[in-house]
Amino acid sequence: MRTSAIAVTGLRKSFGEQVVLDGIDLDVAEGTVFSLLGPNGAGKTTVVKILSTLISADGGQARVAGHDVAAEPDSVRAAIGLTGQFSAVDGLLTGEENLRLMADLRHLSRPEGRRRTAELLEQFDLLDAAGKYVVTYSGGMRRRLDLAMTLVGNPRVIFLDEPTTGLDPRSRRTMWQMIRRLVADGVTILLTTQYLDEADQLADRIAVLDRGGIVAQGTPAELKRRIPGGHIRLQFADVTELDRSASVFGMATRDDDALTLQVPSDGDVQSLRSVLDRLDQNLIHIAGLTVHTPDLDDVFFALTGHTTEKEAAK
Repeated sequence: MRTSAIAVTGLRKSFGEQVVLDGIDLDVAEGTVFSLLGPNGAGKTTVVKILSTLISADGGQARVAGHDVAAEPDSVRAAIGLTGQFSAVDGLLTGEENLRLMADLRHLSRPEGRRRTAELLEQFDLLDAAGKYVVTYSGGMRRRLDLAMTLVGNPRVIFLDEPTTGLDPRSRRTMWQMIRRLVADGVTILLTTQYLDEADQLADRIAVLDRGGIVAQGTPAELKRRIPGGHIRLQFADVTELDRSASVFGMATRDDDALTLQVPSDGDVQSLRSVLDRLDQNLIHIAGLTVHTPDLDDVFFALTGHTTEKEAAK
């Protein structure tokens, strides 16, 4: 059993009359990526600000890296890193100077600060740009530098609040690779994102936050299986095989023009094996097979009643 890097019970927060968090519970295992999803204004950034000690909660308990957020804020800050929605880099300094400044703020000795700066410049592929002013950096380079600055103090827990917003697809995937490397080294990451494919790619577990509460938690696969509409699509070479298959799978939907049969399925291995076994037992030959499952966009809409930014932009 992995220990909890983040443990939240009954977390509450209001701003005036507006209740933002209405008693949420979270449990994030060490060395994993936990993604917090929700529509704009759902409270994702508020959760991050409370857990990173930037604001206080109105109620509930939260522990990060084994420390109580309310009672031990200094210990929490020493154990965490935070990358917000916008790059917290100084454009009038070079990349190297930004990192050295962070090393000074982390109270590293001069030799240790220089060593850590050199390591991070190499790790984040910024050596060639180390002496250039950050104002000349691309958006992807700024985000890489921002994450590198977060790592100066070797944090055990990192909060990434929409870290790839505004990045081009290549820069996003570069950030994904860096996040995966951090987790492989044992770092715990709490990720908020509006890109559901990002959560699908990176997260070990996901919580969907809406109207102040957690409406669902689980792995990406578990959440997708909660949504109806998954099926196995069988393709046939002729109508005879289609007829035989339709008689075996009574609840299936057939398409005579396309010579296909859609068999309801949640998309897991056991369901697929069951379909294949029944085909073998009845000596039915298929020309092809594809598995279709709901994606996280479907999950998000079904659970919150909101479209994602990606869907709204279409």
